Amino acid sequence: MRTGVWLVGARGSVATTSIVGALALRSGLTAPIGCVTELPQVRGPALPSFSDLVFGGHDPVLTPLAKRAEALAAAGVVPGRLVAALADDLAVVEDDIRPAPSGGTPAERVARVVADLADFRRRHDLDRVVVVNVSATEPVVTPHPAHADPAALAAALDGPDEVLPPSSLYAYAAFTADCPYVDFTPSTGARLPALAALATHRGLPYAGHDGKTGETLVKSVLAPMFAMRNLQVRSWSGINLLGGGDGATLADPAANAAKVESKQRVLGETLGYHPQGDTRIDYVEELGDFKTAWDLVTFAGFLGTGMRLEFTWHGCDSALAAPLVLDLARITAAAHAAGASGPLADLAFFFKDPLDAATHSLGEQWTRLCGFVAGLHAAAGGTDAQAG
Repeated sequence: MRTGVWLVGARGSVATTSIVGALALRSGLTAPIGCVTELPQVRGPALPSFSDLVFGGHDPVLTPLAKRAEALAAAGVVPGRLVAALADDLAVVEDDIRPAPSGGTPAERVARVVADLADFRRRHDLDRVVVVNVSATEPVVTPHPAHADPAALAAALDGPDEVLPPSSLYAYAAFTADCPYVDFTPSTGARLPALAALATHRGLPYAGHDGKTGETLVKSVLAPMFAMRNLQVRSWSGINLLGGGDGATLADPAANAAKVESKQRVLGETLGYHPQGDTRIDYVEELGDFKTAWDLVTFAGFLGTGMRLEFTWHGCDSALAAPLVLDLARITAAAHAAGASGPLADLAFFFKDPLDAATHSLGEQWTRLCGFVAGLHAAAGGTDAQAG
């Protein structure tokens, strides 16, 4: 199943790491560590193989992909030997990265995105294209009456006003081009009634939001533990320090607030109440593509005895996110092939703020994910493992 993966923010750290990783896996130069879709419980015939994936995308930055990969190698994010070995393959992908449309009305920009997606699909003879948003975090969207109805939205996009944020404009373009959409960011994306209705009308699946790679991943394991043991969490405070492009973006208060809201939701919805404390995100340029999170949890046990838990998470954001981007592209493509449409709630395992999530417990999300993918494999004609 030849599958296009169209990355919004194609020259960013996460996208570049995803592309280098997929090319290395295709060439047998690395192992699929971090790829959930290569675990025995998940892999199978419904998923496109790594050799089936073809990459393209949009980005306003014009720095060549190979140069971005070299910079990530210098920063210790990807091995330099892989960048050198994959130079020809990176040049091929470079030919499929287009400048992000700018100027004109929103409708005109949508039309250019749709044309690029159609051209990408045609030139590579692709069965389908999955659009994945890995661009910078946006501020919370300003409500607009057109967000409620597809017809009103189409009319509004013909005007001069910026009715949709970029993530939602790409979701609209993806659905118009008959492409599934995945939002790996905390941005609005497809989470507007008009866009949800458009996806359902066109029979397209979509997934999101905000890839779960670090501190929130740990929270989704620990919070259910406290709830199941009937221990009272009195406070949960976290400090996140990160550099790189994501850190620079989150130095903006509006984008920072959107990210914090996404990270905090797991506690209230898992515990059933909101403990004291908050999450803070600070930009530290020196950290580059790495991030550190420190959390302090205070809780009460039997007879009100006070106790505490502390943990520190230090990780490379791009190396944690990239395999999940590949996982989501593969599963979403398989879901589309199986006829799924609307929000893919069973992919909540991958997200901090998942669509229509029934639970934030990582264990329960894992069970739902495995059941969902097993159904895709059964529909594809078997459950035998395939080589990626």
